[in-house]
Amino acid sequence: MSTLAPSLRRPRWRTLLILAALLAPLLWPIEHLATRYYRERVAEQSSQTLELYVANLRGTLRRYEALPHILGDLPALRAALRAPEDADSVNAANQLLDRVRRQSGADVIYLMNPAGLTLAASNWSHYDAFVGRNFAFRPYFREALAGRLGQFFGLGTTSGKRGYYFAAAVRDGHETLGALVVKVDLDHTETLLGSTPEQLLVSDVNGVVILTSRPDWRFRATRPLGEAERAEIAANLPYPTQEPQPLRLSEQAWLRQSHRLDETGWTVNILAPRSLVERPVQSVLAIAAATLLALLLLAAVLLQRRRHLLERLALDAHARRELEQRVAERTEDLVALTERLKQEVLEREQAQQELVRAQDELVQAGKLSALGTMSASISHELNQPLAAIRSYADNAGVLLDHGRIDDARGNLKLISELTARMASIISHLKAFARRDRKAPETVALQPALDDALALLANQRRALQVELLRDLPDATLWVQAGETRLRQVLGNLLSNAFDAMAEKAPPRRLWISAQTLADGRISLSLHDNGPGFCAEALAHAREPFFTTKTTARGLGLGLAICDSLIRALGGELLLANHPDGGALVTLNLLPAGTGLGTPSPEDRS
Repeated sequence: MSTLAPSLRRPRWRTLLILAALLAPLLWPIEHLATRYYRERVAEQSSQTLELYVANLRGTLRRYEALPHILGDLPALRAALRAPEDADSVNAANQLLDRVRRQSGADVIYLMNPAGLTLAASNWSHYDAFVGRNFAFRPYFREALAGRLGQFFGLGTTSGKRGYYFAAAVRDGHETLGALVVKVDLDHTETLLGSTPEQLLVSDVNGVVILTSRPDWRFRATRPLGEAERAEIAANLPYPTQEPQPLRLSEQAWLRQSHRLDETGWTVNILAPRSLVERPVQSVLAIAAATLLALLLLAAVLLQRRRHLLERLALDAHARRELEQRVAERTEDLVALTERLKQEVLEREQAQQELVRAQDELVQAGKLSALGTMSASISHELNQPLAAIRSYADNAGVLLDHGRIDDARGNLKLISELTARMASIISHLKAFARRDRKAPETVALQPALDDALALLANQRRALQVELLRDLPDATLWVQAGETRLRQVLGNLLSNAFDAMAEKAPPRRLWISAQTLADGRISLSLHDNGPGFCAEALAHAREPFFTTKTTARGLGLGLAICDSLIRALGGELLLANHPDGGALVTLNLLPAGTGLGTPSPEDRS
């Protein structure tokens, strides 16, 4: 033992250092692969963001591109250009332009004579109206008089707001009467990226930043300007300054992707900070280094165990007189090992308990998510009955003050019925959340419609909505559930009233019903409101999509209605009526006459 022990107990640091030197170069290819992977990932995400933004920006511009040509054919505008001294003609043109601006969403629409003087404008009633101002110096005006579509980006000389201008000549045959200009507000496009780390930068043909998510970059030059460009800027005044300051961006700090809009000459850039690549690469390197360290520690353990084995072999080769002593030492080693195993078992049990707690928390989070969705649905569906209950309760108080006990008792009875209906709606929402399918029964359509209208009577009277009915005298029987049908009709009528609230009286709602050739019962609701926009027609049936403010709607009504109708074998159609306004059609399966058996949800 005395001859072997010194060599066996020498530290193996030299071997570990050699092994570390052999494994350390593996970090370089790991860093290279991680950098390439995360760079491609960031580039792909930035490319998708850039494509979405370019599509949105191009769609915003194309939406108004044809508007000047279309409006130029309106007789009222031509009359104002031919008789600018006629106050009635000019006032009619102002009213028309203001109405078109509200419907189209443009910022300003104005009419100019051949000398560049503004005769009529949609903002004629504002303090900063364009009427009486001359914009002949703008290039879009000159291009419009030359017979081309005028396009120009710049700050308004009156409002000081950024906008993109479309201009077209107003002609009567071969005679040029003037020009019509549509100004589009682009301020909202800067907020499309939200709070993402990527930065937006849109530069025009002069290389000057006109749209950006960083206000300190706005109206700075991305490249040196030539003399011709400076002269053009001084003549057209597109920016708040005639000497744009240079924008110096470090190429080492950003990953840039660009897209050029050929129709405007603009260049759209998405700048992603390199930290999006460097941080995950650093994490990968840290994990790799930790793995390397673990390998070194494992090698150290293996070397240590090998040394112990050699020691045991050396001890066995010596005299048997030391056997008992070595057995005792080995026993001590086994006891220590047992303690370590016990400690490992205890740690594993603790880890298992932590896993169980984490799973419980995950299940609880799922329950809370489902509870949130159900709460939003119940809140949306109970708003109408609650409003009616409040109205009946207020009326009952007034009736009691006047001694009209029987009328007050009638209101209380209505409140009780509405309370029962709310319980039925809650029961149905639970069944809807479970995707439960109830067998439909026979329901009379006209009484269900009258019931839904009675529930919304206060809202209809407040909006002064005129009802125009075209319903057959004979009762129409459909396959549905009474509560489900009332819920659907109430949602559709409430949406129609909300849509008409945005327009001035008169407000009208046409209700008609007929039997289709295939035997189905078709109920149509047509209002004279603003109708559906293209986005609403495409996404109205999706949960939480709404064109209302968050205070007025959650975007669940049509989603619930569509699901209920499809469960009953019917269909819900959304369209715009040829005469204006929204057209909602409800096609239901017919049923035999007579009272149907109440569904489980109605009995509840």
